[in-house]
Amino acid sequence: MSESIRAVDRALDILLCFTIQTPQLTMTQIAEQVGMNKSTVHRLLGTLERRRFVQRNPTTGSYQLGIRLLQMAYLTLEHNDIRRYAGPYLRRLCEQHRETITFSTLDDADVVFLDVIESPQRVKLAASTGQRMPAFSTAAGKAILAHLPNEMVMRILERGMPQFTQSTILSKEILLLNLELIRQQGFSISMQEYEDGINAVAAPVLNADGFPIAAITVAGPAYRLTQELMLEIGPSVTETSRMIAQEIEFARGSEINTSFNNHNP
Repeated sequence: MSESIRAVDRALDILLCFTIQTPQLTMTQIAEQVGMNKSTVHRLLGTLERRRFVQRNPTTGSYQLGIRLLQMAYLTLEHNDIRRYAGPYLRRLCEQHRETITFSTLDDADVVFLDVIESPQRVKLAASTGQRMPAFSTAAGKAILAHLPNEMVMRILERGMPQFTQSTILSKEILLLNLELIRQQGFSISMQEYEDGINAVAAPVLNADGFPIAAITVAGPAYRLTQELMLEIGPSVTETSRMIAQEIEFARGSEINTSFNNHNP
């Protein structure tokens, strides 16, 4: 590996240190995580800071991700076909249930919000595009995990199952039983498993091979989005996810046919 490629690799390792649990890190903490000496980390952080990939808090001396990554994230999301196709269905679901709707995908052991449609009600879930949450303790994550191969699920669970609330599922065996139920009923429910006072119901968006490419979620305050109500609206969430999947497959099929016809006059 050349020195220039090694430098890029090390810079990416530094950026990957920042997570939802550790949004701010000191240079010492970063050096410990990536296994580099402080002088190398200091040099790389300087370059990343000049290019606005990280920014340093002048008071605490800690670092956090910079505005350049946010700009790149918005550029990616703006051109994300899946998000574009799902948009009208997500807005319709929000109008129907008047709760916050999220559109997520799996990234490593987390779900990441690709899109968020805010509830029109005054009391609502605080969510933002790009937010990450652990898959095992969220409705969206469980909806996706339920349709993954078992070996993939176990690799994700082996990353750890920390307790976030009194309702967090901490047993792999119990979670696997929950995933089986999700496969049978077509949607998942999370009752304050990740955050106290927040309930959610979600359904996976499956491709033609039955692989989960995303999930849609209806989320809101637990006092309003009760278990009874979630069981009632679950089928409509599942139906919406099915329509999104059909829209994506139809659009991709049209693109393939257009490309074929353009090359075969």
